[in-house]
Amino acid sequence: MSTTRTGTSCVDAARLGILLNELRLPTIKVLWPQFAEQSDKEGWPAGRFLAAIAEHEIAERARRRIERHLVEARLPPGKTLDTFDFDTVPMVSKAQVTALAAGDGWVGKGANLLLFGPPGGGKSHLAAALGLALVENGWRVLFTRTTDLVQKLQVARRELDLEAAINRLDRFDLLILDDLAYVTKDQAETSVLFELISARYERRSLLITANQPFGEWNKVFPDPAMTLAAIDRLVHHATILEMNVESYRRRAALERKRAPGRPPVHATAKTVVE
Repeated sequence: MSTTRTGTSCVDAARLGILLNELRLPTIKVLWPQFAEQSDKEGWPAGRFLAAIAEHEIAERARRRIERHLVEARLPPGKTLDTFDFDTVPMVSKAQVTALAAGDGWVGKGANLLLFGPPGGGKSHLAAALGLALVENGWRVLFTRTTDLVQKLQVARRELDLEAAINRLDRFDLLILDDLAYVTKDQAETSVLFELISARYERRSLLITANQPFGEWNKVFPDPAMTLAAIDRLVHHATILEMNVESYRRRAALERKRAPGRPPVHATAKTVVE
């Protein structure tokens, strides 16, 4: 029989291991001998010993949960708030973005975040970076190109499973729909997108990136009434960030062409056109 001596008592380690497995406490199973030895040496009260191993179990569970949620989030790699260049997007406040990364003020209330700006302005990077920060803060997130999700929902509709498919997305506190503008102006596509927006309204959050301002959303939704209804639901509880800057890809290309010693090209804010 495997036993471990702690203080004046002998513990059946094998039996305790089985019990901890039954209770699904794998971290305590690994750590308890080490903590028991330290507890005996330092004369800890039983409550301190129990609290110490319980804290480690909780911390490890949180770490594993975040790992699972990062896998399911499907975030593009390398996009973090630390690598986002706020200097090139002066109209976006770093303090505001930091507050948004906590999630309590909007994700916890089913509100939305809308990022507008031309291609290459950093919308997708910022969206993915916020998604990563939110996962690390305990929220469940899914990042997807809008066209990919719309196609999956269309398949669900053909299989008479659309409502269930949208309901399954409820497990995500935040859906990040990247590149809304690239949805084809097709009644079947835009109708499932509208149903998704309607289903999540005031219940679950959306983060949407789009190249066109609202005034051009008739290019996305062919029905004017549907356009107005979609915009109304999205903006009712929303934060809107306009990132009207020159494409970072174009800036990088210009900087490569510049002769050595010349100053780099910096982004400048453009006038917002509604």
